[in-house]
Amino acid sequence: MEQATVSGTEPDAADSGEAIRLESVTKRFGEFTAVDAIDLSIPRGEFFSLLGPSGCGKTTTLRMLAGFEIPTEGRILLEGDPVEDVPPYRRNVNMVFQSYALFGHLDVADNVAFGLKRRKVPKDEISRRVDEALELVSLGSRAKSRPSELSGGQRQRVALARALVNRPAVLLLDEPLGALDLKLRRQMQVELKQIQREVGITFVYVTHDQEEALSMSDRVAVMSEGRIAQCGPPEEVYEHPTEEFVAGFIGISNMIEGVVDAPGSVKIGTGMRIPAPIPGDCDPGDTVQLSVRPEKIAVDDEIESGMVEMTGTVVSRIYHGVNTQITVELGQGAHLVALEQATYTASADDRWEEGMKVRLGWHPENCLVLR
Repeated sequence: MEQATVSGTEPDAADSGEAIRLESVTKRFGEFTAVDAIDLSIPRGEFFSLLGPSGCGKTTTLRMLAGFEIPTEGRILLEGDPVEDVPPYRRNVNMVFQSYALFGHLDVADNVAFGLKRRKVPKDEISRRVDEALELVSLGSRAKSRPSELSGGQRQRVALARALVNRPAVLLLDEPLGALDLKLRRQMQVELKQIQREVGITFVYVTHDQEEALSMSDRVAVMSEGRIAQCGPPEEVYEHPTEEFVAGFIGISNMIEGVVDAPGSVKIGTGMRIPAPIPGDCDPGDTVQLSVRPEKIAVDDEIESGMVEMTGTVVSRIYHGVNTQITVELGQGAHLVALEQATYTASADDRWEEGMKVRLGWHPENCLVLR
C-alpha cells in the first residue's frame, strides 16, 4: 500500500498524555447493567481493542466514548477533559461502523469531504485533505466512483478515509470488518494497523474475533458481563490469562478441574497429581482449574525429558491443514485437546486414529492454575 500521511494527525512526540480515561463508568438500561464500573486508561497513539462475546458491554462502552450513550455513573475524559455531558458532534472523535454508512448518491470524494463541508472548511483545504485521505487508504484513483461500484473492502476504506479526514484525536471502530469475507478481512487487518501507525491516531477497536484483536492491538481489554476481566498486551492476555473466562475465550484452552494438593501440585479426578505453579492466594484443598494450551502439548515421540506425562485414548481428530486437532480422553470425564503440526513427511491424519492409545506431555511451567 502506498505511503501517505494526513497532515496534522501526528501527535507531538513530547506529548505523551492519555487519549482516554474511564473512571468507574457504569451504564444501566433499566435494571440491566450493561457496563459495570469499569476503569480504563488509553494512551495517545495506541491501537486498543475491546474484545468479548455478544452482550459483554464492549459496544456500549464505545458508544459512551462517542457520546451516543450517557453514563449512568462515572466519568469519561478525552485528552484530559470530561465529556459525559458533551454532545457527539462536539467531541474530537469519529466512529467507523460495520455498515459503512456511505451516501449512495455521492461519489467517493464527496463522501469523504462531507464532514469538512458541513464544518465550512475552505474548498482548497477540503480538496487537499480528501486527496491525502484517499491516498492513505489506496483509493486515490477511485475518487469519482460511486459506492455501488466498489467492493466491500473498498467501501470500508472510504468510511475509514471519511473518519480520518476530520483529524480526530480518537477513532472508534465498531466491528468494521465484520461484513467482509475471511481473506479480505485478514488483508484489511494488516492495512488498518499500518494506517494507524502512519497517522498516529488513537484507535479504539471493538471486536468479538480473538484472532483479530490479538494480531492488531497494542493492548486488549477482554470484557465479560459488563466488566473488564483482563487488560494487557496480546501476548500477556494469551499466555497468562488471569481467570478461567479469559483462558477459555482467547483461543482454545484445556481446562481440567482439580484440588490444590500440596505446594506445587494439583490432584485431578483421575487421582493423578499434576505439578504446576500454584498462585500465592491458593491454599491446600482449594478447587482450581488447570489450563494448558493445545499447542503446548507434545504427543508420543515429541515428549521431552521433564515433561508431565499422561496417557489417554483418541476420541476425535479434526484436520485443519496446517495442523490436526486431536481430542484425547483421560478418564473420569477429563479430556485434553492437542494440536499436531503438519510435516513434510506425513499428515497427522495418518498417525492418529480414534481408539488408539497416546501419551501426552507438557512442561510444568506451561500449565496455569486458575481460580
